[in-house]
Amino acid sequence: MPGGSGRLACVGKNAYMAGMDGTESAPIAHQHVRFTGGLTLECGVTLPDLVVAYRCYGRLNAARSNAVLICHALTGDQYVIERHPLTGRGGWWENVVGPGLTIDTDRFFVICANVLGGCMGSTGPMSPKGDDPNDLWGTDFPPITIRDMVRAQKKLIDHLGIERLFAVTGGSMGGMQVLEWAATYPDHVYAAVPIATAPLHSAQNIAFNEVGRQAITSDPAYAGGLYWRQGTVPERGLAIARMMAHITYLSETALTRKFGRRLRTGTAVSFAGDTFEVESYLQHQGSTFVRRFDANSYLTITRAMDYFDLAAEYDDDLARAFSGTKTRFCVVSFSSDWLFPTAQSRDVARALNRAGANVSFVEIDSDKGHDAFLLDEPDFHRALAGFLSGCAEHAGLP
Repeated sequence: MPGGSGRLACVGKNAYMAGMDGTESAPIAHQHVRFTGGLTLECGVTLPDLVVAYRCYGRLNAARSNAVLICHALTGDQYVIERHPLTGRGGWWENVVGPGLTIDTDRFFVICANVLGGCMGSTGPMSPKGDDPNDLWGTDFPPITIRDMVRAQKKLIDHLGIERLFAVTGGSMGGMQVLEWAATYPDHVYAAVPIATAPLHSAQNIAFNEVGRQAITSDPAYAGGLYWRQGTVPERGLAIARMMAHITYLSETALTRKFGRRLRTGTAVSFAGDTFEVESYLQHQGSTFVRRFDANSYLTITRAMDYFDLAAEYDDDLARAFSGTKTRFCVVSFSSDWLFPTAQSRDVARALNRAGANVSFVEIDSDKGHDAFLLDEPDFHRALAGFLSGCAEHAGLP
């Protein structure tokens, strides 16, 4: 654990293999910490060795009171505001996080960890099972839950010497992690901002995930989940899964505005191999995704989302999950999000009210669908900035 009274800044990188197959991909150096004590999962299996890959931005103040944990969504990772080591593209939340931005790295120490089960350095299906670097978990990787992801993150936060996080925030699956943090570690979270999320995965969302999983496992190149042994990737199945999921992240209005019925092959249908622009867009999304994401990780993480039901162990009373909490909440939804509709966020806000929590709720009027929290949405940015500023003032944070 970092010691002394000095301010902690983002530490150096350490080498860790994170290629998409066992033979073709070069090693990538991911900043990480290894916990040799491992982690016992909710399913009862103990991971003998736990690696948590992460990135951090800004500086931790002397009181260690300005840390903000960002929890990423299903296909996100820890590279929030910097060039991605596989795609070369900018960070997935660079319009929100950074110097002078909504989550101001001149003021906050921002942390984001690759989730347990991921494929960007944290322990997952592409990790070695033991000392042999060629003996990977693959399909033997045990089932995990959102709580398992959060418990792995808690180990990282403890390692960094942070007793209480100023805030935890994230959208979609990241929002599920935020809710789990607030329920499991209420004394360690001052403020929580769950965005475009829900306290459980709906039957519709489970159905979407299952179609994606079937696409992957039905690909002959999947090879029973052992594709990495033969140096291949189930590209077709993984691309279809991504295409299917990506449709749910958008809205009909957004798709119409961006593509309409425009053709890439001419101005009128010729019945000779015509391609609509929306088809080309989805194909591009699929083809780029397979170059940065592991198929078995996709199966593992979507299952974790499906298992999520925060109220299940409280006799389906969500308020009991937050009983006695002192955490301040801001629950955010988007009007055109049909994957995690506003009604589900209202359920969270109502449960928090019943638990006596300090909670604000805001629905952002947007036609951009579920992905609105990742896009240029000024009203959302203002709401988030205002909430964090108010919390910082109340907490006496400079």
